[in-house]
Amino acid sequence: MRPDFQEPARCRPDLVFGRDEPLAAARGQLTSGGSVLLHGPAGIGKSTVLRALATEYAAAARTVLRCSATESESHLPFLALADLFGLVLDQVSGRLPAAQRTALESALTGRAESSLQRDGLALRLAVLSALRALAAEGSVLIVADDLQWLDPASAELLGFAARRLGGTPVQLLCALRTEGQEYDRYLRVSPPDTVAVRLGPLSRTQVATLLDHRGHRLSRSTVREIHRTSGGNPLFALELGRALAESPTPPRPGEPLPVPTSLRALVLSRLDMLSVEARRTLLVASAGARPTPALLLAAGRDNAEAECAQAAELGLLATDLDGPAGPAIRFAHPLISAALYAEAPGAERRAAHAALSTAACDPIERARHLALATTGTDPEVAGRLAEAAAQARDRGAPSVAAQLGLLAARHSPADTVPGPEERRLQAAEDAITAGEFDLARDIAHEVLNRTTVPADRVRAWIIVIDTAGHTMSEVDSVFPQALADAGDDPRLLALVHYQLAWRGVIVQGDFTEAREAAAHAAELAARGGDRRTELLSLAFQAQTETLMGHPNAPATIKRALKEPQDPAVACHHNGAGSTRFRWLVMGDQLTEARATVTALLREVRRRGSVESEVHFLRGLAETELRSGHCGRALDLAREGLRLARDSGIGETASAMLTSLAEASGGDVDRALALAREAVQHAQEDGDQMYLSRALGALGYAQLVAGDPAASVRSLRRVRELELGLGITDPARGRWHGDLAEALVRIGEPDEAQDVIAVTREHALRLGRESVLAVLDRAEALVRAARGEREAALSQLTSAQDRLAKLGYGLEEARAAFALAALRTRRPDPDTPEAARGRAAAYDEATRLFRRCRALPWLRRVDEALTAPDPQPPVAPAGPDGLEGLAPTERQVAALVMEGATNREIAARLFVSVKTVEATLTRVYRKLGIRSRVDIVRLAAGRRAK
Repeated sequence: MRPDFQEPARCRPDLVFGRDEPLAAARGQLTSGGSVLLHGPAGIGKSTVLRALATEYAAAARTVLRCSATESESHLPFLALADLFGLVLDQVSGRLPAAQRTALESALTGRAESSLQRDGLALRLAVLSALRALAAEGSVLIVADDLQWLDPASAELLGFAARRLGGTPVQLLCALRTEGQEYDRYLRVSPPDTVAVRLGPLSRTQVATLLDHRGHRLSRSTVREIHRTSGGNPLFALELGRALAESPTPPRPGEPLPVPTSLRALVLSRLDMLSVEARRTLLVASAGARPTPALLLAAGRDNAEAECAQAAELGLLATDLDGPAGPAIRFAHPLISAALYAEAPGAERRAAHAALSTAACDPIERARHLALATTGTDPEVAGRLAEAAAQARDRGAPSVAAQLGLLAARHSPADTVPGPEERRLQAAEDAITAGEFDLARDIAHEVLNRTTVPADRVRAWIIVIDTAGHTMSEVDSVFPQALADAGDDPRLLALVHYQLAWRGVIVQGDFTEAREAAAHAAELAARGGDRRTELLSLAFQAQTETLMGHPNAPATIKRALKEPQDPAVACHHNGAGSTRFRWLVMGDQLTEARATVTALLREVRRRGSVESEVHFLRGLAETELRSGHCGRALDLAREGLRLARDSGIGETASAMLTSLAEASGGDVDRALALAREAVQHAQEDGDQMYLSRALGALGYAQLVAGDPAASVRSLRRVRELELGLGITDPARGRWHGDLAEALVRIGEPDEAQDVIAVTREHALRLGRESVLAVLDRAEALVRAARGEREAALSQLTSAQDRLAKLGYGLEEARAAFALAALRTRRPDPDTPEAARGRAAAYDEATRLFRRCRALPWLRRVDEALTAPDPQPPVAPAGPDGLEGLAPTERQVAALVMEGATNREIAARLFVSVKTVEATLTRVYRKLGIRSRVDIVRLAAGRRAK
């Protein structure tokens, strides 16, 4: 029986959040037989990771020894030694020399008089001998938590043994609390090959995942504040989340988070050593956004320099002398600032804000402090806050504008114009711009509970719908209420019908209905004088018409671009600028499209519009991908996906686009995972539009991965979905050539030709030149499969040339790849000269793929070059009935006749083993046989004749 002498706290590795890199480093070291020292500050998750690794690696060890030291027991000698060896003493004592056995028993039980001082060498050798005795029966894993509290006697003994265990299967897995990098002296307790792995702070997304897992459902703005206050420390974040979840009243806008007593005691134990005045100075610093010595002096803290120096000596402050604006005051941890503020009485906090309301240089900052220093309503304060919110909005800080707007609403008397509800709604719209949908939704519901004014209610309903994003089906019940509140007011009705247009696409998958709703919304908005809604409606109408291949699309785009324009709409992700960009991309005007989307991205970043930034990052990545700049596209797509995940905006679309980029220039397995994620999310959201896009990405990734049968299944679904949606423009998803190519690979050239013919008709009508060139490339593959080799070569050469002229670098390279594959299918002898000829044929494809940085496609070229012979012999027609098979089926049957295995056939035909198996099933059915043996018999019969 394998001894494990302490029942570990159960911890599944998949519940360790945000620790992929340190876990990978630790696993690599442990797997190779080495030891690991985990280190980091208090609360960073060392014990959690330690338990996960111990659980994972304990199964492979013959013996597991554990100890977990505490500060209160660190003065007791040999306590850790007793934890480690207490239960194995009887097992090893008989194999120790008498002096060593006596020394070890004395240290563990206290029955003898020996000690480390009196019989030091014997005890040291006893620990070493005990470990060697255990290791002689199998590997030993020592798990030690909180190494900093290890009693000195035990630490010295472990260090002595560790330095002498070379070649012995004994590994140490330890955890140590450190504030910086001061772990070196603890390495003496571990073997010389020990790797130190530092655990750092979690990202905002990881903190959000951790809080969600613990059941703390908090808004993104709150999670962002928790991440800032906790510094990414998981323990601090969980405690802050718990305190917020248990608090009956959330913090006021602009105030720090409430800090629970448990954390206050942890970080404020040194405050009692400060003078009263020094503590007040730190309170002013904690209330300021960017405290400096000059700001504290202006706020009346005359001895700020000396008091800050005292706080720095106690480890509460870290003065930054090299800040961009001169010396700055920085708390040693953000939690110290939050705890100090939470600990202060309300009157002292208001006094600090009052001092800062005149000392701060920035007008926005002054207004915020004035609000936090004021109680009750005050129209003057509300007005200053509203002005500050407008300034923040103009500076591209919509999140700050939302917080200031809420403060303005709080201080606005009910009878003022604009009133508190209008200011709340403006704050909600600023929150949407900042990507803080949860906050915006909460504000909207608060307004709906407080007002009966139709205009305010409709505006609040629109915010609720907007924050639903692509999960619009979840707010279906809102539309009748919004229409009822709108009455017969054309301005209000226009707002609702614009959202109904989006519902037509996302929920119902009906582009015709969506187009009609958008046109009606534009008409209502024009009648009501609402130019902003009119422009948005026209842009959406143009977008649907573009995807439908509707002849009115160019005219509608011109109407949407007509002056007067609204600056906010012009760069909005659903505005006319975005629609024009889409038109340019679909019309093969890639250079102009890149310039357009780059300008749009620059402007929305200036404005701080997160949703639009995510959208235009995708647009720029797509443009680069079409141009064959796969590396640049992958970088942009990954950046957009990170922002989408952090903000919770556009995750499905961003995963889809990143999948395309990964399959073209990155990791195909990652591409498949992202595409499946996008498909799942689109299905869960009931989003028909993005479901087809996600399936298109999945089909492409499957094709690149060498699984054409799976690609066909995915892309056939796309074809069905887009037929139902009414999408006829093949430049929308550009999946048609991939479907045709995959169909050829699985032996279905007739269906491939049907896809090409139907798609070509729409592409000719709309003038989609790049689509036509890709279709020609796919049709050449059909011709090659039918034995029309010379026609296929001519068509491929023409397609490659046209794609090069249009600037579609990756598609050009794929045409060159197909050409090379076709040219090497001559029945040449398997000689060095033939191999060199094949390599020369692939040179052009290699050069083009390398220029695109299309790494997955370069791997495909390598596979083609290392295949024994890319062209299997075609079985001649004869009485065996092979002439009735499709080309791919004849190729597979011929290779079976040669004795090739399914895996060998798959490699030579560039298909998956599953595809070979499916093809053989069709061969059996057509020939009326049951197995590979029957095919071999046919071959034997032909040879006998």
